[in-house]
Amino acid sequence: MATKKDAVRKKAGATSNRAKAPATPAQYVDALPPERRAVVGRLRQLIDKNIPKGFESTIGYGMLAWVVPHKLFPDGYHCDPSLPLPFLSLASQKQYVSLYHLGLYDGPLLDWLRREWPKHSAQRLDLGKCCLRLKKLDQIPWALLAELVTKMTPAQWIEVYQASRQGR
Repeated sequence: MATKKDAVRKKAGATSNRAKAPATPAQYVDALPPERRAVVGRLRQLIDKNIPKGFESTIGYGMLAWVVPHKLFPDGYHCDPSLPLPFLSLASQKQYVSLYHLGLYDGPLLDWLRREWPKHSAQRLDLGKCCLRLKKLDQIPWALLAELVTKMTPAQWIEVYQASRQGR
């Protein structure tokens, strides 16, 4: 049942209680609490500085994202070809910061990261299929992440992606 407050909100143009999703990477970072803004902002700068040329920074699935644009891969993402091919995403979650690197998903970068992580961090590697969970924000292995970001070009990612899609 709609209340008087709902009617006022509707008249003002509000459609829900949820905040409007950020439209740009800068808006995403600016909307974070100060302690997260500093870490996510620094990670964003690290990625922008080190990611190979050709990837584009955007918002994807409500997160910071780096994608292969349609001008390099016109087929787009198989789940929705109107979207560019995702590669990296960065998100501030409730308990940690997530770095999603699709090149880690069952590929050669996964073995590399597992070998290199203990050389750069005393923390246990907390990794899902391609989600690196950064829980101790004061102990992020910045140099390792900078190197990880450099490891795959758009052309290499397209090749890995297409090989993973063959036979489906």
